[in-house]
Amino acid sequence: MSVTHSPSTSPVRSTLDEDARAVLTDNLQPVLRDLVDLALVGKQAHWVVVGPQFRTIHLHLDELLEQWRLWGDAVAERMSTVGVVPDGRPERIAGDGRFDPLPDGWIQDRDVVTIFSDRLEQVGRDLRSRIPAVEGVDQVSADLLLEILTGLEEQLWMVSAQLG
Repeated sequence: MSVTHSPSTSPVRSTLDEDARAVLTDNLQPVLRDLVDLALVGKQAHWVVVGPQFRTIHLHLDELLEQWRLWGDAVAERMSTVGVVPDGRPERIAGDGRFDPLPDGWIQDRDVVTIFSDRLEQVGRDLRSRIPAVEGVDQVSADLLLEILTGLEEQLWMVSAQLG
């Protein structure tokens, strides 16, 4: 059984005070959840996409989910760095998830593009709304979120352009 430490009892020392760490917990954990969720669901879609654009979307999803994993790891490590416990356990990601599950079975290529366009837009909007609160307590974390937002918005463009 593992013990989760609150910011005030963290064994990791931080230059941030407890209030700042609470703001980071409230704002970075949902970003971590969304990135882990995107990577997991992206892999499922990668396996079940069918249609005329199968190969293009199959390969594109691999590129996207690799980046989502890297960003998720960066967010989790930033949380750990400042004494905040990241939570990427499957039950936490599934329990806190805000997206509808993918449909069962094979998914048409155009539907996959629509699903991920919608999710990328929603994740980007949510992340954008969190940046001001994070900027108020930790510019380093805010810079990380800006970097991720820049990449997500580029991904949204690349994915949604396929709906042309």
